[in-house]
Amino acid sequence: MEEAATELNEDVLEEAEHLLEPLEPEDDGTFFQVTNLLNIMDSESAKTDTTEPGLDMRKTLASVIITEKATTDPCMVMNALIRCLQVPEISTQRKVNVYNILQEIIQQEGEMEERCIQRLVAIASKQMRDITELEDFETAEVASETLVALSRNHFSLVMYELQHHLKPLNLTDEFVIVTLAKLANGNVFEFMPYMGITLATIFTMLRLANEAKMRQVICSAMETFCETVQFYLRHLEDSLYPVMTEDQFAVKLFPMYRYFVTVWLRHQDLEVKLAVIKSLKPMLSLLLPNDDLREQVYDYIPLLLAEFQGSLEALFITQILRQILEASVTTSTPIPPMLLHPIFTELHVQVCTKAPVQQQFSSQNLMEIVHCFVALARSYPKELMKFFFSQVEMSKEAVRVGTLALIRAVVSADDPKMNIKTIYLAIRVVKNTLSDTRSKVRMAILRIIGQLVLSGFQEKIKGWGLKYVSVQLTLSTYKLTNRRECFYQRDLEEKMVHKVTMDTVKIITSSISGMTNEFWVRLLCYIMETDYTEALTPICISLTNLAENQIHGKDTEAGMAGKSKHVDLPAPQKLLARLLVLMSSPYKGEGRGIAMLNLLRTLSQSIAPSMADMWEQEIPLLVQYLEEHTEFTWNQKAWEDKLIQFLRNSLKKTRGTSWSLRLSKELNNQLETFDSPSLEKGFLYRALGFTLGMGLEADRVEVLLLELLYKTDYSNDFDREGVILCFGLCARGQVKTVLNVLHDFEERIQESEQSWQIGAWRKDHPWRRETVKSALMVMYSCVSSYCHPQMLLTHVDSPITAKIIHHYSSSCQDISLKMAFMKSVVQVTKAIKSIQDLEDFQFTHKSALTSLIVAIIKAEPPDHLASPVRSMAMDALSQLSTLKPFYSSEESMELMDISIHTIISLQPPGEDNESVKTLYANALSSLKQLMEGLLQRQLDPKGLQETVHLLEKWILSEKEWEREKAMTLHLHLMQIYVQSIGVCIPLKLGQFGILVGLIAPCTCDVHRRTRLASTDVLSSLLDLHVSQTCSLWGATKEQELEKCKEDLQDTDMDKISSASSRIAKVVCPEFNCDEVVSLIQKLCENIGAMDLQHDRAAVTWIGIFLQMRVKELEDKVAEILGAILVHLPVVDHPEVRRHLIEGILLLAHYHQETVLTSLLRQPLPMESHLTEVWLAVAENVPFARTMLHGLLGRLQSRFTARINATSKADIWRLAAVDPLMTLCTIRLLMEKMNQDDKFPDLFPDLLYTFLLQLGSSHGPEAASPVLKTWRLVHTGSLPQEMTLQRITIKSMQLLVKRLNREPLEQALEEQSVWSLLENGGTFLAGVSLTARLCMQNAESYMQRLAELMLTGMGSEILSYRISSTAICVEFMSDPVLHQEKLLRPVVLMLEKGTGQDKDETLQVLSLRALGNMALGAPRKVKQYRKLLLEKCLGSLQGQASCSVMAEAMEALTKILAELREGDIGSSFEAISEQCRAFFDSESELIRLKAFTLFGKLAKVVGISKKHFFKGEVKRGWVSLMLHCQDPCPSAAQACLATMFHCVHFWGWKSLESSFGHSNDSINDQMTVFQTNMSSILAQKKPATLCGFLVETTIFMKSNLSRIRIAACALAGIIMKQLSAHYLKKMDLVGLRNSLQDLQLDSDAGVRRAALETLKVLDNCNQHWLLASPRGLP
Repeated sequence: MEEAATELNEDVLEEAEHLLEPLEPEDDGTFFQVTNLLNIMDSESAKTDTTEPGLDMRKTLASVIITEKATTDPCMVMNALIRCLQVPEISTQRKVNVYNILQEIIQQEGEMEERCIQRLVAIASKQMRDITELEDFETAEVASETLVALSRNHFSLVMYELQHHLKPLNLTDEFVIVTLAKLANGNVFEFMPYMGITLATIFTMLRLANEAKMRQVICSAMETFCETVQFYLRHLEDSLYPVMTEDQFAVKLFPMYRYFVTVWLRHQDLEVKLAVIKSLKPMLSLLLPNDDLREQVYDYIPLLLAEFQGSLEALFITQILRQILEASVTTSTPIPPMLLHPIFTELHVQVCTKAPVQQQFSSQNLMEIVHCFVALARSYPKELMKFFFSQVEMSKEAVRVGTLALIRAVVSADDPKMNIKTIYLAIRVVKNTLSDTRSKVRMAILRIIGQLVLSGFQEKIKGWGLKYVSVQLTLSTYKLTNRRECFYQRDLEEKMVHKVTMDTVKIITSSISGMTNEFWVRLLCYIMETDYTEALTPICISLTNLAENQIHGKDTEAGMAGKSKHVDLPAPQKLLARLLVLMSSPYKGEGRGIAMLNLLRTLSQSIAPSMADMWEQEIPLLVQYLEEHTEFTWNQKAWEDKLIQFLRNSLKKTRGTSWSLRLSKELNNQLETFDSPSLEKGFLYRALGFTLGMGLEADRVEVLLLELLYKTDYSNDFDREGVILCFGLCARGQVKTVLNVLHDFEERIQESEQSWQIGAWRKDHPWRRETVKSALMVMYSCVSSYCHPQMLLTHVDSPITAKIIHHYSSSCQDISLKMAFMKSVVQVTKAIKSIQDLEDFQFTHKSALTSLIVAIIKAEPPDHLASPVRSMAMDALSQLSTLKPFYSSEESMELMDISIHTIISLQPPGEDNESVKTLYANALSSLKQLMEGLLQRQLDPKGLQETVHLLEKWILSEKEWEREKAMTLHLHLMQIYVQSIGVCIPLKLGQFGILVGLIAPCTCDVHRRTRLASTDVLSSLLDLHVSQTCSLWGATKEQELEKCKEDLQDTDMDKISSASSRIAKVVCPEFNCDEVVSLIQKLCENIGAMDLQHDRAAVTWIGIFLQMRVKELEDKVAEILGAILVHLPVVDHPEVRRHLIEGILLLAHYHQETVLTSLLRQPLPMESHLTEVWLAVAENVPFARTMLHGLLGRLQSRFTARINATSKADIWRLAAVDPLMTLCTIRLLMEKMNQDDKFPDLFPDLLYTFLLQLGSSHGPEAASPVLKTWRLVHTGSLPQEMTLQRITIKSMQLLVKRLNREPLEQALEEQSVWSLLENGGTFLAGVSLTARLCMQNAESYMQRLAELMLTGMGSEILSYRISSTAICVEFMSDPVLHQEKLLRPVVLMLEKGTGQDKDETLQVLSLRALGNMALGAPRKVKQYRKLLLEKCLGSLQGQASCSVMAEAMEALTKILAELREGDIGSSFEAISEQCRAFFDSESELIRLKAFTLFGKLAKVVGISKKHFFKGEVKRGWVSLMLHCQDPCPSAAQACLATMFHCVHFWGWKSLESSFGHSNDSINDQMTVFQTNMSSILAQKKPATLCGFLVETTIFMKSNLSRIRIAACALAGIIMKQLSAHYLKKMDLVGLRNSLQDLQLDSDAGVRRAALETLKVLDNCNQHWLLASPRGLP
């Protein structure tokens, strides 16, 4: 067959080469279609890694299309694909895709042409072998798979192609071998004819395969070939043509096995070694059955053992070794003795040493080694045990442990070939290690003992085995109960030893039929004496099993009394006490409770025959309870109660005997055997107290109790509490005995109470005085808790409570003592409350106890929580509050306040401090309970308000934990209040708003729990409010409120604020106006008390309530505004201030007058918060204008008559306000309003109002009410710049500046108008000047200003009329009044002003204004001449002041300029006469005005009045001449001008021509004029001149020195001109006397003038004497 294959290979060479030539294109359409689809597959393959998975579907679809096309025409498609493979430079991916499609086509059942198949085989073979780059491996792999696929239907073609390239002594390509292996695996029977030649050819290649990769390929192929051969041999009957037998195959394989082991296994490459080892296993499966080859395989075992020293995974070598050893056992072919020890050693070392880190299968390797040793033990037991014996002789623990583990494995092997001798030898080895005390060795020995029992060799352990187990049980227990903290590792090992011991005991007791009495006694004593209770469960189970065997007579070797049901036990009470205590923790030690109950049940006849029947009924129930629960579901107290009931029922069966007393003693003795604390010891105290309570001999009970008091370690909290409980339980049946014992104990220690040297009685546990006292207090209270109610009422006051107070008061009162004291108080009060009939009982010690507890609370550290003292104190107060006599209301509030302060101020503990967290939670719970109890005694609105008031400062705390606790308490109290009182007692008016206002800001608290608690409080308040009012609160609002609560759980503060706002909107309709006011007042009051978030919430609520209810709050605006303004100064944050101010503006928008009055009544100087309000007003220009009108109205209302109020708004509008505040506010608004606003509509009103205000500030009513208001806040005086005048002027300056009329502003500054206005003396001049400049530079505002002026002139207030009239003076000089048709009403007002005799200024201004009519409306002067002349003359004729008369003459002067003589009428004479009369007035002004008016009369005089006026001129001529030298220059000038106008009335042209034409001085001119005048008169009218001289003499007495001088001079001139004739007629003597009097004048000029005139007089006398014919007289 091999020769035929060779010939066939040579025949097809040429044909194959021909097949490799390119195919002719048979169907270009199919080829192009396939090519396009392959292109799609290639492109999608490139995109698959970077795009979505959907693109891979296109690749799959393309492949499916080609495959489907091949179902109809496979040859055409395959030819196209083969053609694609032959395309030059085809990509690797294209080849892979083509081969994959070809494999799918091949798997189809269609027929294909032979030539096509041949071409594909040739191409695939060639591309499989052409590997030049790394990418070619992928092509070679798919080509190989394609050949394998073809082999299923065309095996010969493929096989011939591969065999053609498999030549002896010629190393073929690796994929040829790989493909052959695949062919063998897939075509077993077809491949078998070629297996021999294939193996032979491959063997010739072994020496040529030097590369590691090629060796791995050959090893893998050999592994496959061997597995194929095994499959073939197993199914040899299925083969049609058997080829070779198993031996034949083995013969061909052995050379390769030998070469692999001797050559390739020594290769350095680990992968090659691993490949060789893996191939050996299937080889050995064929080689080992052959007897001849088996022994040859043994020869190569050392080479395999040597590999253990290398780095190869030991598991694979051990598996090969196990295969060889098991074959040796199976075939009974011994391994050469010389190889046994190396095998033992290599395998044993791996067991006793730690496997290297790189060994991944160490555990599997150990299992394989165990199987190896078991196989060795079967064949070579003696040699193996000898080897083990030699190993245990070593002192190394690991070697001994490993050896013993292997012995255990040998013992546990369930193999009939394992004979008794082997076990015997193994036990000898084990016994050699019994003295080893190391833990691991002991555990190994114990496990071997247990395994011997399990394997049926029980007899082999009796004696040495049982003894060893007993010793180990005792030894491990001792070590565990005397462990040291620093030997943790040893303790763990000892625990393991003990566990293994327990397991061994369980195995022994359940398997060994014959048990020695010694082992029974040891186990029973172990239960009674051991301190290590973890092993009790298996021991009890073992004892139960043994006892049952003994009771039923199954074992007669244990030394028990035949088949009796009694067994040897210690004292029954001792055993029962021990088991009861241990059963108190039933799930410890793997559930020892059930085991012990079963043991009790089994030994019931031996322990107490009288209880046996009862135990038979109750113990199964207890077991059932434990079985129904686990350590996680059971209840300790419930279980202990069951045990106590079990004990009670048991003791009832022994009533009348000393059984219970002896049990008490045993229980007492057990106290020393358990640690404190422990569940067992706690139950022990309880059982002891119960048992003593059932004792009938009081004296013996008393002895036991007293002994217990003395031996107790009071410094141990657990023991102290246990004794206390014991005494309490005992008091149920022995209350008097217990009290007597306590009294006796106190008396015995009383002798040493001063020094408290009780330690002399307790050397092991010296007592502390406070510890014993605390224990005694709690004992008394515990007695009160457990004793009978009737007995309690007898003893509660004395001795129980009295003793408690005594022990506490006489101690140092440390924490433990305080806790004991309060615990005692709680227990006593609870005991008293538990008595049903207490109506008349008064607890006399309640007050004393309360005082002590309050002192304890106050003494606690305020900043941290160090003990449960606080919570216990409040619990005690809570209990005391329920007893009579009850606390008063004041006492309850005080207790609440103290308790709240001591808890809420504590900072919450950290998350990692669980103990403090527990203390913290308990303290808060106690506080809630206390406040609830105290509130129950005062369930009314007052009590609620007082309680909330106590919490308020904590709700407003800056510390979030204080707010949270306070709000939690608030919620708790509100819930209690709502549940308890309901609709019985309604809240007081405003109380609802106050309560809501307190908690509303907390809905925005940063702490989530505080927010939610505040919302719950609000809900409770709403429920209470709705239940007490006819509210429309419904389900919709309730749902909205719930949604808001959900939103408050968010962490986003914006969402939280929004939710709070929605809550405000929901609840707002539930408030009446009074509640709204109280709410806002409370919100304002608390602003600034907390953080910014709370303040924002508060102002948000205020804003929402004002927006929704502002129209209804007309009567409450002042209260609301007052609340806001009072608290606005303390608000620091701008945003909060802004919201409050917006609230004020909202109120002002709807209730302007009320808000204005309230704001204007604020004190000066204006504080910053008030300024900020007005600045906010200024930002809204339209609103600011409205407010400005209102402010102007407040100022202008003072100018008009007071009216009666017809509405509430009128009342507020007419209310008195401070004008200075009003002015400051107006100025502020003007300054801060938009600069573009020029106030065109407000300018005249503002200007006029400011002027009137200035006038009032200078008037008699200038006293401002501001001082009265201001002194309410300040004690000093106002700042200097804050006066009505200055503020008004500054406001006017600002107004002018805002008007943006630069000429006006400049003119006012240049003419110092502001200074004039500020000065009271020049104010009116300033007003006139202001009006004049406004008329010149602000003409457009004159009409409105004139209207305002007219209104002011009619004011009842004099200063306003004066100021208005001053303005009118200027307006009268302008046509504006006439043009606006305001002249008549103005004239009428002026007419009234001229008749105002009480005020000179008003008269003057009125006259001046009337006079100015000639300037402003000259044509109207004639119309109003009668009125004008009448008022002016009237002012001249009456007893008017100089200024009035001067102004009247000034007005007449102006008026006369617009009238004719006929218009004046009869008034001309009066005016002339009155005017001449004022020539000699002492007032310069009057003289000036008189001279001017007289001159004006001279101009207007007509023909009809000329004669009259001429006489007036003559009568006043001397005055005119003299006053030309008036001391007042203006008067002198006016007089001179008047003389000039009047000189023509003399009718002398010469006189007229001599007047005023000289350049000389006035005096010289007057001298010349007077000389000429005198000369002319002397000639023409000497009599008139004589009259002038007489009149001149009168002026010599004038008050004016200049006039006296002028009179002297004029007298001299006249005397010089008079003739002697006329001189004789004169009274020269009187003249001389007058002149001589003037010689004494104080003025030197007068004296000189008089002297000159005397000289003239003397000269005249001399001339007269000389001329006289008689001579001297």
